Amino acid sequence: MITLRILALAAVLAIPASGVLAQVLDALRPSPVNEETQAPRLQPMRNTAEREVRNYPEQPPLIPHAIEGYQVDLNGNKCLSCHARARTGESQAPMLSITHFMDREGQFLASVSPRRFFCTQCHVPQHEVKAPVENDFVDVDTLLSRAQPGGRR
Repeated sequence: MITLRILALAAVLAIPASGVLAQVLDALRPSPVNEETQAPRLQPMRNTAEREVRNYPEQPPLIPHAIEGYQVDLNGNKCLSCHARARTGESQAPMLSITHFMDREGQFLASVSPRRFFCTQCHVPQHEVKAPVENDFVDVDTLLSRAQPGGRR
């Protein structure tokens, strides 16, 4: 009996929340959902030699260059033509992390682990776009410095 009351209360509370969610989604959608429209044009990729700052520990590095047309599939991986251990001297690209040469048990392999072969599974390029919604994201280092006595505020 109590479970039914809790479910009924949850359903009643969910109705206004779904309206708020719909309003937020409508604000991001340029046209009604039932209209077919043209897809927005792709924005140019950020293409720089500078490395992006990571926002949290263990964040995979962002790809700072365009990768359009790169083959990354079972037959080949274009990324390894520059980022493989043997190619970094001539390409001056950063070498793959040592973690990419480890299997599930933590044993080191002679080549890239099959589970780390598909780079774009974790690493992504960036486009030159304005964020669709405003945010006040603060990276972990800033949060930690604020938490320390005498830290920046």
